[in-house]
Amino acid sequence: MAGYYHFLLWLHVIGATVLLGTGAGIAFFMLVAHLRKDPAVIAGVASIVVLADFVFTATAVVAQPITGVLLARLLGYPILDGWIALSLMLYVFTGAFWLPVVWMQIRMRDLAVAAVRRGEPLPRAYHRLFWWWFAFGFPAFAAVLAIFWLMIARPQFSFF
Repeated sequence: MAGYYHFLLWLHVIGATVLLGTGAGIAFFMLVAHLRKDPAVIAGVASIVVLADFVFTATAVVAQPITGVLLARLLGYPILDGWIALSLMLYVFTGAFWLPVVWMQIRMRDLAVAAVRRGEPLPRAYHRLFWWWFAFGFPAFAAVLAIFWLMIARPQFSFF
């Protein structure tokens, strides 16, 4: 049983690390590419970012609730109460911001690729999307940080 618990815990910690690290890395690389104002740089970086989101972030997004629920059950924590329930709510909240961000990244990549092909500057639609993408990152990142805190502190409280 201890081996199973430690394996689940390891998977859960790795998944959380991937979510936080990939999210911060993607935000950093997209911001730096945007500040360069070069459509070719943005097209290249956005292509890598979209791939990273699908390979790393999406995998961790699926694994986190599975490993979290299994750990909670193994340890006897009620899933729908207290810090676990709040963590799950924040997880859904984060997803509500992440899913549109993935679409925005794909669209920004496509707009940058098209600008490069035409030899034109980035269109207004790209800049509008970038600022929406930028704004969506703050609540999602704050929620992930809050989830990390909840997982570490495990504050005792109840919704019922």
